Amino acid sequence: MIVKPFRGIRPPKELVEQVESRPYDVLDSEEARAEAGDNEKSLYHIIKPEIDFPIGTSEYDPRVYEKAAENFQKFQDKGWLVQDAREHYYIYAQTMAGKTQYGLVVGAYVDDYMKGNIKKHELTRRDKEEDRMKHVRVNNANMEPVFFAYPDNKVLDALIMCYAQTEPEYDFIAPIDGFRHQFWVINDEHDMQTITDEFGKMPNFYIADGHHRSAAAALVGAEKQKQNPNHTGKEEYNYFMAVCFQASQLTILDYNRVVKDLNGLSSEEFLAALQVNFEVKLIDHEPLTIDHCAASESAANNVQCPMVNVQCYAPKALHEFSLYLDQHWYSLKAKEGTFDDSDPIGVLDVDISSRLILDEILNIGDLRSSKRIDFVGGLRGLGELKRRVDSGEMRAALALYPVTMKQIMDIADSGKIMPPKATWFEPKLRSGLVIHKLA
Repeated sequence: MIVKPFRGIRPPKELVEQVESRPYDVLDSEEARAEAGDNEKSLYHIIKPEIDFPIGTSEYDPRVYEKAAENFQKFQDKGWLVQDAREHYYIYAQTMAGKTQYGLVVGAYVDDYMKGNIKKHELTRRDKEEDRMKHVRVNNANMEPVFFAYPDNKVLDALIMCYAQTEPEYDFIAPIDGFRHQFWVINDEHDMQTITDEFGKMPNFYIADGHHRSAAAALVGAEKQKQNPNHTGKEEYNYFMAVCFQASQLTILDYNRVVKDLNGLSSEEFLAALQVNFEVKLIDHEPLTIDHCAASESAANNVQCPMVNVQCYAPKALHEFSLYLDQHWYSLKAKEGTFDDSDPIGVLDVDISSRLILDEILNIGDLRSSKRIDFVGGLRGLGELKRRVDSGEMRAALALYPVTMKQIMDIADSGKIMPPKATWFEPKLRSGLVIHKLA
């Protein structure tokens, strides 16, 4: 894989907590407006610039994109964002529930994406790609990084750990997610060459999160190549910003489902239908123990569960599911013959549940467009599933065991695409720690 260091545009150390923000796609316009408040230095003024217009202004209004560019220039003029004097790689660490993952911030090669060397596991929508492409074009910059995984590498791990023992450039606890975020600047030329060389030995990167941003950044780079009659291949637009993490360090949480109705079935009929392909067992009458809770990987990873005991009903292994219906929790275990271990898609719990429950029983075939289903990221815990069903908003909830990074990489290697809403990575990358300019 081809990577290069770049001259990052970053906030001064004393301003980073005023500038940094959540990614543009994890909150809506009004949430961004509320989080920015009266903070004129918030990056939301660049990545969600509709907050500078009257409430109700579309985020796709042409004036909004123009405002993004205007604000980006304003941030630089006022010294809230400053470009480094020379090229660097950077290290970005995130700590959640006592576990730290370390990423290398690099310029990823556009042609590697276009040739399929940067592998994806999700479909992208052209309208979402075009939105981010407009944002990249108008700012001539990658404002937010994409999130890649790479196979574990001892040389890079040792290099990162050396820096981890030193004082970081940035070190703060984010106010919304409560996670720790640290950032180091790599100055040593030998270390930078080592990073370039080690990544150069790898055949692939894997997109973990940010498929639309990856596509948009690469497509704009490819556009600029075609538009430049003097293109040499050395221009900065040939690269886009990515944070690359070792695959074994990443945390993937469950991505759960809530449904509005049972497709005309009574609760008893629904449970009977499930018994065709699943072993169904009522579990919430069993006494809960500390060991029972600790056995759940989802519970161990969950740090914001409002009802700790509820989390103990989370699935304990692949091909096990938890159903919440009529104020009771049930365990569902897929029977032999309902999945194919040799098929990287068919073995996935998201595929099993989609085929045998959502489609076959509930007649919810298109997860992308159906209004009868919604999705809840695992960080919210099973308590959120219980709340939405108990409130009457939803009729039932289905909790899944998290997809593994190996499954994601196997699917990407096979050239196949995962079902919708299959992965939920945490922590999310914070935006505004570093920006990559295309010229």
